[in-house]
Amino acid sequence: MRIFRNSQSPGDGETEAVAAIGNFDGLHLGHESVIRLAQEIARKEGRPSGIVTFEPHPREFFAPEAAPFRLMGSESRIARLRELDVDLLFEMTFNSALASLSAEDFADSVLRQKLHLAHVVVGSDFRYGHRRCGSVETLAASGRLCGFEVTVAPELSDRNGKCSSSAIRKALAEGRMRDASRMLGRRYSIEGRVEKGDQRGRHLGFPTLNISIAGLHPPKFGVYAALANVRTGPFAGRYRGSASIGIRPTFGESTPLLEIFLFDFSNCLYGELVSVELVEFQREELKFKSADELVDQMKNDCERTLDILESAGATN
Repeated sequence: MRIFRNSQSPGDGETEAVAAIGNFDGLHLGHESVIRLAQEIARKEGRPSGIVTFEPHPREFFAPEAAPFRLMGSESRIARLRELDVDLLFEMTFNSALASLSAEDFADSVLRQKLHLAHVVVGSDFRYGHRRCGSVETLAASGRLCGFEVTVAPELSDRNGKCSSSAIRKALAEGRMRDASRMLGRRYSIEGRVEKGDQRGRHLGFPTLNISIAGLHPPKFGVYAALANVRTGPFAGRYRGSASIGIRPTFGESTPLLEIFLFDFSNCLYGELVSVELVEFQREELKFKSADELVDQMKNDCERTLDILESAGATN
């Protein structure tokens, strides 16, 4: 997948693409249906398939002080798009200049003149341009004037309702991992580099990998049965683990963090890229009276985790 950022424009063989447009936060099944439609059209027309998305997320740009809401960061989104076999990624810098463009100017100056798109695919609720004044109807009209085609993908829903990033955030906040996974089409995961912590878990007999969740919508605080996919380094592989997300109230911490204890593993993974799949929520985060009380609970948590992973068929 070729990635174009900031002022980069496609070169020979990369123009006249068929591109899906959106923020694609979480890349859930609804997003994938839009992307698959763009890929299908690209194959029929003999063109490259592409994605047009924005960084930072427009919501972050307009409300930088708001609580974290993203389901995945830019790099995790890129990794998932590679798995979906997208040819081209146009990651547009969302700034005041882009935000001030009218719907007509965005279609002409960005989609056609800069990105040289031949066909765009969007969801039925797609909005764009200054103050979100553009709709699928105005985009189709601009396409006729600028020389690109527009296809509106049908909305994806099931008996539980519309598949959306908002619905996934709500499921995660309530610890409903199966519902989140159903809408994502895969288990929800948090990906990041392993950071060096205070090594308190090692002293307690449960050494953990620490991964920041800064900028991400936090799942419900508590303990989860989990699987860790170590992406880089000599110990790359898939491991079972017991994960905790929260602020560690027993020790007076305040910054939310993901910690995961891997079973039958004792090697150093500092700096390695790890993706943690949250399989099932077990219990809420608790404040314990002593370290010994915490250790006893962690032992119980690990036994429960192994039972959950075995029942779910989630093994390494």
